[in-house]
Amino acid sequence: MSGLDRTVSRIEDYALVGDCETTALVSRGGSIDWLCWPRFDSGACCAALLGRPENGRWLMAPVGTATIKRRYRPDTLILETEFKTDEGVATLIDFMPMRSSDSHVIRLVVGRRGNTAMRTELVLRFDYGLLTPWATRLKDGRHSFIAGPDRVILSSQVPLRGEDLKTVGEFRVRAGQTVSFVLSYCPSFRSLPAPLDAAAALRATTSFWRRWIKQSSAAGEFTDAVRRSLITLKALTYRPTGGILAAATTSLPEQIGGVRNWDYRYCWLRDATFTLQAMINSGFHLEAQQWREWLLRAVAGDPARMQILYGIAGERLLPEWEIPWLPGYQDSAPVRIGNAAAEQLQLDVYGEIMDVFTSRSAGAGSAAGSAVSSAATAPGISMRACCCCRWWVFCGPAIRASAAPSRRSSVI
Repeated sequence: MSGLDRTVSRIEDYALVGDCETTALVSRGGSIDWLCWPRFDSGACCAALLGRPENGRWLMAPVGTATIKRRYRPDTLILETEFKTDEGVATLIDFMPMRSSDSHVIRLVVGRRGNTAMRTELVLRFDYGLLTPWATRLKDGRHSFIAGPDRVILSSQVPLRGEDLKTVGEFRVRAGQTVSFVLSYCPSFRSLPAPLDAAAALRATTSFWRRWIKQSSAAGEFTDAVRRSLITLKALTYRPTGGILAAATTSLPEQIGGVRNWDYRYCWLRDATFTLQAMINSGFHLEAQQWREWLLRAVAGDPARMQILYGIAGERLLPEWEIPWLPGYQDSAPVRIGNAAAEQLQLDVYGEIMDVFTSRSAGAGSAAGSAVSSAATAPGISMRACCCCRWWVFCGPAIRASAAPSRRSSVI
Protein backbone atom coordinates (compact mmCIF):
# COMPACT_ATOMS: atom_id res chain seq x y z
CA MET A 1 0.00 0.00 0.00
CA SER A 2 1.28 3.47 -0.83
CA GLY A 3 0.89 6.27 1.65
CA LEU A 4 0.64 8.69 -1.28
CA ASP A 5 -2.25 6.99 -3.04
CA ARG A 6 -4.92 7.12 -0.34
CA THR A 7 -6.77 10.42 0.03
CA VAL A 8 -8.90 9.61 3.07
CA SER A 9 -8.76 6.58 5.34
CA ARG A 10 -11.48 4.61 7.05
CA ILE A 11 -12.49 6.34 10.28
CA GLU A 12 -11.29 3.37 12.33
CA ASP A 13 -7.83 3.56 10.74
CA TYR A 14 -7.00 6.97 12.16
CA ALA A 15 -4.75 7.21 15.21
CA LEU A 16 -4.78 10.09 17.66
CA VAL A 17 -1.92 12.11 19.10
CA GLY A 18 -2.37 15.18 21.29
CA ASP A 19 -1.15 17.50 24.03
CA CYS A 20 -4.34 17.72 26.16
CA GLU A 21 -5.24 20.98 24.41
CA THR A 22 -5.74 19.76 20.85
CA THR A 23 -5.24 16.62 18.79
CA ALA A 24 -4.10 15.44 15.38
CA LEU A 25 -5.49 12.42 13.52
CA VAL A 26 -2.95 10.36 11.59
CA SER A 27 -3.93 7.92 8.84
CA ARG A 28 -2.28 4.54 8.30
CA GLY A 29 -0.58 6.04 5.27
CA GLY A 30 1.17 8.72 7.37
CA SER A 31 -1.11 11.67 6.62
CA ILE A 32 -2.30 14.08 9.31
CA ASP A 33 -5.79 14.78 7.98
CA TRP A 34 -7.25 16.60 11.00
CA LEU A 35 -5.53 19.24 13.12
CA CYS A 36 -7.19 22.13 14.94
CA TRP A 37 -5.03 24.86 16.46
CA PRO A 38 -4.68 26.17 19.10
CA ARG A 39 -7.65 24.41 20.81
CA PHE A 40 -9.73 21.31 20.21
CA ASP A 41 -12.57 23.52 18.95
CA SER A 42 -10.48 25.94 16.89
CA GLY A 43 -10.66 26.07 13.12
CA ALA A 44 -8.80 23.19 11.47
CA CYS A 45 -5.68 23.95 9.44
CA CYS A 46 -5.67 20.33 8.19
CA ALA A 47 -9.21 19.36 7.22
CA ALA A 48 -8.72 16.65 4.57
CA LEU A 49 -10.67 14.31 6.87
CA LEU A 50 -13.83 16.19 5.86
CA GLY A 51 -12.80 17.09 2.35
CA ARG A 52 -9.89 16.57 -0.02
CA PRO A 53 -6.09 16.78 0.34
CA GLU A 54 -6.29 20.37 -0.88
CA ASN A 55 -8.30 21.20 2.27
CA GLY A 56 -5.20 20.60 4.35
CA ARG A 57 -3.03 17.65 5.33
CA TRP A 58 0.55 16.77 6.25
CA LEU A 59 1.78 13.64 4.50
CA MET A 60 4.91 11.74 5.52
CA ALA A 61 5.28 8.50 3.59
CA PRO A 62 7.64 6.36 1.55
CA VAL A 63 7.97 6.83 -2.17
CA GLY A 64 6.19 3.95 -3.84
CA THR A 65 4.44 1.04 -2.16
CA ALA A 66 5.01 -0.20 1.37
CA THR A 67 3.63 -2.58 3.94
CA ILE A 68 2.57 -0.77 7.09
CA LYS A 69 2.43 -1.69 10.75
CA ARG A 70 1.49 0.63 13.61
CA ARG A 71 1.53 0.73 17.36
CA TYR A 72 1.63 3.15 20.27
CA ARG A 73 4.73 3.08 22.40
CA PRO A 74 3.70 1.29 25.59
CA ASP A 75 2.00 3.55 28.14
CA THR A 76 2.25 6.68 25.95
CA LEU A 77 0.37 8.62 23.28
CA ILE A 78 3.39 8.36 20.95
CA LEU A 79 2.50 6.73 17.64
CA GLU A 80 4.93 4.60 15.64
CA THR A 81 4.23 3.69 12.00
CA GLU A 82 6.60 1.25 10.34
CA PHE A 83 6.99 1.42 6.55
CA LYS A 84 8.65 -1.56 4.87
CA THR A 85 9.66 -1.08 1.24
CA ASP A 86 11.90 -2.93 -1.21
CA GLU A 87 14.72 -0.55 -0.28
CA GLY A 88 14.49 -0.67 3.48
CA VAL A 89 12.47 -0.11 6.65
CA ALA A 90 11.73 3.23 8.32
CA THR A 91 9.64 4.17 11.35
CA LEU A 92 7.59 7.36 11.54
CA ILE A 93 7.20 8.61 15.14
CA ASP A 94 4.36 11.10 15.69
CA PHE A 95 3.64 12.94 18.95
CA MET A 96 2.71 16.26 20.52
CA PRO A 97 4.68 17.34 23.61
CA MET A 98 2.90 18.94 26.54
CA ARG A 99 2.86 22.71 26.15
CA SER A 100 4.84 25.22 28.11
CA SER A 101 3.74 28.03 25.79
CA ASP A 102 3.54 27.09 22.10
CA SER A 103 2.07 23.90 20.63
CA HIS A 104 4.02 21.47 18.44
CA VAL A 105 3.48 18.42 16.24
CA ILE A 106 6.72 16.47 15.91
CA ARG A 107 7.40 13.83 13.27
CA LEU A 108 10.60 11.79 13.39
CA VAL A 109 11.58 9.45 10.56
CA VAL A 110 13.98 6.80 11.87
CA GLY A 111 15.88 4.47 9.53
CA ARG A 112 15.75 0.85 10.65
CA ARG A 113 17.22 -1.01 7.69
CA GLY A 114 18.51 -0.18 4.24
CA ASN A 115 18.09 3.25 2.65
CA THR A 116 14.42 4.26 2.39
CA ALA A 117 13.17 6.98 0.01
CA MET A 118 10.61 9.23 1.72
CA ARG A 119 8.46 12.17 0.72
CA THR A 120 6.68 14.89 2.67
CA GLU A 121 3.85 17.13 1.54
CA LEU A 122 2.44 19.89 3.75
CA VAL A 123 -0.81 21.55 2.74
CA LEU A 124 -2.00 24.10 5.32
CA ARG A 125 -5.47 25.58 4.86
CA PHE A 126 -6.73 27.59 7.81
CA ASP A 127 -10.37 28.04 8.83
CA TYR A 128 -11.42 24.48 8.01
CA GLY A 129 -9.69 24.22 4.66
CA LEU A 130 -10.68 27.65 3.35
CA LEU A 131 -7.64 29.96 3.63
CA THR A 132 -4.31 29.50 1.87
CA PRO A 133 -1.64 31.05 4.13
CA TRP A 134 1.08 33.52 3.29
CA ALA A 135 4.20 31.32 3.08
CA THR A 136 7.71 32.72 3.61
CA ARG A 137 11.16 31.39 4.47
CA LEU A 138 12.67 32.90 7.61
CA LYS A 139 16.30 33.94 7.99
CA ASP A 140 17.03 30.89 10.14
CA GLY A 141 15.77 28.57 7.40
CA ARG A 142 12.40 27.75 8.96
CA HIS A 143 9.17 28.12 6.97
CA SER A 144 6.42 30.46 8.17
CA PHE A 145 2.72 30.24 7.25
CA ILE A 146 0.40 33.08 8.30
CA ALA A 147 -3.36 33.52 7.92
CA GLY A 148 -4.90 36.31 10.01
CA PRO A 149 -4.25 35.66 13.71
CA ASP A 150 -2.64 32.25 13.12
CA ARG A 151 0.95 31.35 12.36
CA VAL A 152 2.52 27.93 11.85
CA ILE A 153 6.27 27.37 11.67
CA LEU A 154 7.86 24.32 10.02
CA SER A 155 11.41 23.34 10.96
CA SER A 156 13.41 20.57 9.31
CA GLN A 157 16.88 19.85 7.96
CA VAL A 158 15.29 18.46 4.77
CA PRO A 159 15.36 20.91 1.82
CA LEU A 160 11.77 21.94 1.11
CA ARG A 161 10.22 23.83 -1.79
CA GLY A 162 6.90 25.33 -2.79
CA GLU A 163 4.90 23.49 -5.42
CA ASP A 164 1.28 24.19 -6.40
CA LEU A 165 0.56 25.97 -3.09
CA LYS A 166 2.06 23.05 -1.17
CA THR A 167 5.37 22.61 0.66
CA VAL A 168 7.07 19.42 -0.51
CA GLY A 169 10.37 17.62 -0.19
CA GLU A 170 12.04 14.28 -0.81
CA PHE A 171 14.73 12.64 1.29
CA ARG A 172 16.34 9.33 2.15
CA VAL A 173 16.82 7.85 5.59
CA ARG A 174 19.53 5.26 6.26
CA ALA A 175 19.62 2.68 9.01
CA GLY A 176 20.43 4.42 12.29
CA GLN A 177 19.61 7.91 10.96
CA THR A 178 16.81 10.16 12.28
CA VAL A 179 15.24 12.98 10.26
CA SER A 180 13.09 15.38 12.28
CA PHE A 181 10.21 17.70 11.38
CA VAL A 182 8.68 20.13 13.89
CA LEU A 183 5.44 21.99 13.12
CA SER A 184 4.74 24.72 15.67
CA TYR A 185 1.74 26.99 16.28
CA CYS A 186 1.75 30.49 17.71
CA PRO A 187 -0.40 33.61 17.25
CA SER A 188 0.83 35.63 14.27
CA PHE A 189 1.04 38.83 16.34
CA ARG A 190 3.45 37.35 18.90
CA SER A 191 7.14 36.55 18.73
CA LEU A 192 8.30 33.44 16.91
CA PRO A 193 8.52 30.19 18.88
CA ALA A 194 12.06 29.18 19.76
CA PRO A 195 13.50 26.17 17.89
CA LEU A 196 12.63 22.92 19.64
CA ASP A 197 14.94 19.99 20.42
CA ALA A 198 12.90 17.12 19.01
CA ALA A 199 14.85 14.38 20.79
CA ALA A 200 14.47 16.11 24.16
CA ALA A 201 10.77 16.65 23.49
CA LEU A 202 10.36 12.93 22.77
CA ARG A 203 11.97 12.02 26.09
CA ALA A 204 9.83 14.54 27.99
CA THR A 205 6.61 13.35 26.32
CA THR A 206 7.43 9.72 27.06
CA SER A 207 8.11 10.61 30.69
CA PHE A 208 4.85 12.59 31.02
CA TRP A 209 2.57 9.82 29.81
CA ARG A 210 4.32 7.01 31.67
CA ARG A 211 4.37 9.00 34.89
CA TRP A 212 0.67 9.80 34.50
CA ILE A 213 -0.53 6.27 33.68
CA LYS A 214 1.56 4.83 36.52
CA GLN A 215 -1.14 6.08 38.90
CA SER A 216 -3.74 3.69 37.49
CA SER A 217 -4.88 0.63 39.39
CA ALA A 218 -4.43 -2.84 37.93
CA ALA A 219 -7.24 -4.39 35.87
CA GLY A 220 -6.02 -7.99 35.70
CA GLU A 221 -5.82 -9.51 32.23
CA PHE A 222 -7.34 -6.33 30.75
CA THR A 223 -4.75 -3.97 32.21
CA ASP A 224 -3.12 -3.08 28.87
CA ALA A 225 -6.46 -2.31 27.19
CA VAL A 226 -7.66 -0.29 30.19
CA ARG A 227 -4.45 1.74 30.32
CA ARG A 228 -4.67 2.48 26.58
CA SER A 229 -8.29 3.62 27.02
CA LEU A 230 -7.38 5.83 29.98
CA ILE A 231 -4.61 7.51 27.97
CA THR A 232 -7.12 8.25 25.19
CA LEU A 233 -9.60 9.70 27.68
CA LYS A 234 -6.85 11.84 29.19
CA ALA A 235 -5.97 13.12 25.72
CA LEU A 236 -9.57 14.37 25.42
CA THR A 237 -9.38 16.50 28.55
CA TYR A 238 -8.66 20.20 28.12
CA ARG A 239 -5.71 20.72 30.40
CA PRO A 240 -6.15 24.47 31.10
CA THR A 241 -9.72 24.07 32.45
CA GLY A 242 -10.39 20.41 33.24
CA GLY A 243 -13.22 20.17 30.69
CA ILE A 244 -13.76 16.70 29.16
CA LEU A 245 -14.57 16.46 25.45
CA ALA A 246 -17.01 14.04 23.88
CA ALA A 247 -14.76 13.69 20.80
CA ALA A 248 -11.90 15.37 18.96
CA THR A 249 -13.78 15.76 15.67
CA THR A 250 -16.80 17.29 14.04
CA SER A 251 -19.19 15.97 11.41
CA LEU A 252 -18.06 12.36 11.14
CA PRO A 253 -21.33 10.77 9.98
CA GLU A 254 -23.45 8.33 11.93
CA GLN A 255 -24.07 6.71 8.54
CA ILE A 256 -21.98 7.25 5.39
CA GLY A 257 -23.86 9.63 3.13
CA GLY A 258 -26.25 10.64 5.89
CA VAL A 259 -26.94 14.08 7.36
CA ARG A 260 -26.62 13.27 11.09
CA ASN A 261 -23.17 14.81 11.31
CA TRP A 262 -22.57 16.74 14.53
CA ASP A 263 -19.80 18.71 16.18
CA TYR A 264 -18.73 16.79 19.28
CA ARG A 265 -15.74 18.93 20.30
CA TYR A 266 -17.56 20.13 23.39
CA CYS A 267 -18.22 19.00 26.94
CA TRP A 268 -21.42 16.99 27.40
CA LEU A 269 -22.14 16.61 31.08
CA ARG A 270 -23.49 13.09 30.59
CA ASP A 271 -20.44 11.88 28.64
CA ALA A 272 -18.10 13.60 31.06
CA THR A 273 -19.59 11.79 34.05
CA PHE A 274 -18.99 8.42 32.39
CA THR A 275 -15.39 9.38 31.68
CA LEU A 276 -15.02 10.65 35.21
CA GLN A 277 -16.30 7.43 36.73
CA ALA A 278 -13.71 5.50 34.72
CA MET A 279 -10.99 7.89 35.89
CA ILE A 280 -12.04 7.73 39.54
CA ASN A 281 -12.31 3.95 39.55
CA SER A 282 -8.80 3.77 38.09
CA GLY A 283 -7.26 6.02 40.71
CA PHE A 284 -7.12 9.40 38.94
CA HIS A 285 -8.34 11.82 41.60
CA LEU A 286 -6.85 15.05 40.21
CA GLU A 287 -8.99 14.80 37.06
CA ALA A 288 -12.08 14.53 39.25
CA GLN A 289 -11.14 17.66 41.15
CA GLN A 290 -10.36 19.61 37.98
CA TRP A 291 -13.66 18.62 36.33
CA ARG A 292 -15.60 19.59 39.46
CA GLU A 293 -14.01 23.04 39.34
CA TRP A 294 -14.75 23.31 35.60
CA LEU A 295 -18.41 22.46 36.21
CA LEU A 296 -18.78 24.99 39.01
CA ARG A 297 -17.43 27.72 36.75
CA ALA A 298 -19.59 26.60 33.82
CA VAL A 299 -22.86 26.81 35.76
CA ALA A 300 -21.87 29.80 37.91
CA GLY A 301 -24.29 32.72 38.05
CA ASP A 302 -27.48 30.74 37.44
CA PRO A 303 -27.11 27.01 38.17
CA ALA A 304 -30.85 26.55 37.59
CA ARG A 305 -30.16 27.12 33.89
CA MET A 306 -27.66 24.30 33.66
CA GLN A 307 -27.11 23.16 30.06
CA ILE A 308 -26.46 19.65 28.83
CA LEU A 309 -23.19 20.75 27.20
CA TYR A 310 -20.70 23.60 27.30
CA GLY A 311 -17.57 24.72 25.52
CA ILE A 312 -14.24 23.39 26.73
CA ALA A 313 -13.67 26.51 28.83
CA GLY A 314 -17.31 26.60 30.00
CA GLU A 315 -18.76 28.66 27.14
CA ARG A 316 -22.56 28.62 26.95
CA LEU A 317 -23.20 30.02 23.48
CA LEU A 318 -22.32 27.40 20.85
CA PRO A 319 -24.14 28.57 17.71
CA GLU A 320 -24.43 25.91 15.02
CA TRP A 321 -23.60 26.64 11.38
CA GLU A 322 -22.69 24.69 8.25
CA ILE A 323 -19.52 24.86 6.14
CA PRO A 324 -20.44 25.05 2.45
CA TRP A 325 -16.92 24.48 1.04
CA LEU A 326 -16.26 21.07 2.63
CA PRO A 327 -18.02 18.03 1.11
CA GLY A 328 -17.83 16.02 4.34
CA TYR A 329 -16.30 12.66 5.14
CA GLN A 330 -16.89 10.52 2.03
CA ASP A 331 -19.30 13.21 0.82
CA SER A 332 -21.44 13.02 3.97
CA ALA A 333 -22.70 16.58 4.11
CA PRO A 334 -23.30 18.90 5.80
CA VAL A 335 -20.21 19.73 7.85
CA ARG A 336 -21.35 21.46 11.02
CA ILE A 337 -19.54 23.74 13.47
CA GLY A 338 -21.08 24.42 16.88
CA ASN A 339 -23.93 22.44 18.37
CA ALA A 340 -27.51 23.59 18.84
CA ALA A 341 -28.09 20.76 21.33
CA ALA A 342 -26.83 23.22 23.96
CA GLU A 343 -30.40 24.57 23.92
CA GLN A 344 -32.05 21.18 24.52
CA LEU A 345 -33.55 19.93 27.77
CA GLN A 346 -32.45 16.40 28.65
CA LEU A 347 -33.60 15.42 32.11
CA ASP A 348 -31.25 12.47 32.58
CA VAL A 349 -28.27 14.79 32.90
CA TYR A 350 -29.33 15.73 36.43
CA GLY A 351 -29.22 12.11 37.51
CA GLU A 352 -25.80 11.65 35.94
CA ILE A 353 -24.46 14.67 37.81
CA MET A 354 -25.94 13.54 41.11
CA ASP A 355 -24.52 10.07 40.59
CA VAL A 356 -20.96 11.26 40.07
CA PHE A 357 -21.24 13.75 42.95
CA THR A 358 -22.11 10.94 45.34
CA SER A 359 -19.56 8.49 43.94
CA ARG A 360 -18.07 6.28 46.63
CA SER A 361 -17.12 3.22 44.62
CA ALA A 362 -14.53 0.91 46.11
CA GLY A 363 -12.06 1.74 43.37
CA ALA A 364 -12.33 5.46 43.91
CA GLY A 365 -11.24 5.82 47.50
CA SER A 366 -12.32 8.59 49.83
CA ALA A 367 -10.08 11.21 48.21
CA ALA A 368 -11.72 10.80 44.81
CA GLY A 369 -15.21 10.73 46.23
CA SER A 370 -14.72 13.87 48.27
CA ALA A 371 -13.06 15.65 45.34
CA VAL A 372 -16.26 15.40 43.33
CA SER A 373 -19.02 15.29 45.92
CA SER A 374 -17.70 18.37 47.75
CA ALA A 375 -19.18 20.36 44.87
CA ALA A 376 -22.50 19.97 46.67
CA THR A 377 -21.30 22.26 49.44
CA ALA A 378 -19.28 24.72 47.34
CA PRO A 379 -19.65 28.35 48.48
CA GLY A 380 -22.67 29.99 46.88
CA ILE A 381 -23.71 26.94 44.87
CA SER A 382 -25.50 23.83 46.09
CA MET A 383 -25.10 21.82 42.91
CA ARG A 384 -26.68 18.66 44.22
CA ALA A 385 -29.67 20.58 45.54
CA CYS A 386 -29.98 22.49 42.27
CA CYS A 387 -30.00 19.25 40.26
CA CYS A 388 -32.54 17.64 42.58
CA CYS A 389 -34.84 20.65 42.60
CA ARG A 390 -34.81 21.19 38.87
CA TRP A 391 -35.32 17.49 38.19
CA TRP A 392 -38.36 17.56 40.52
CA VAL A 393 -39.79 20.66 38.81
CA PHE A 394 -39.84 18.89 35.46
CA CYS A 395 -40.45 15.28 36.52
CA GLY A 396 -42.35 15.68 39.79
CA PRO A 397 -45.83 16.31 38.33
CA ALA A 398 -45.59 13.27 36.07
CA ILE A 399 -44.35 11.09 38.92
CA ARG A 400 -47.09 12.30 41.26
CA ALA A 401 -49.74 11.71 38.60
CA SER A 402 -48.54 8.17 37.90
CA ALA A 403 -48.35 7.37 41.61
CA ALA A 404 -51.81 8.77 42.46
CA PRO A 405 -54.55 6.13 43.01
CA SER A 406 -57.16 5.82 40.32
CA ARG A 407 -60.58 7.36 41.09
CA ARG A 408 -62.15 4.00 40.31
CA SER A 409 -60.00 2.12 42.83
CA SER A 410 -61.24 1.35 46.27
CA VAL A 411 -59.28 1.82 49.46
CA ILE A 412 -59.55 -1.00 51.95
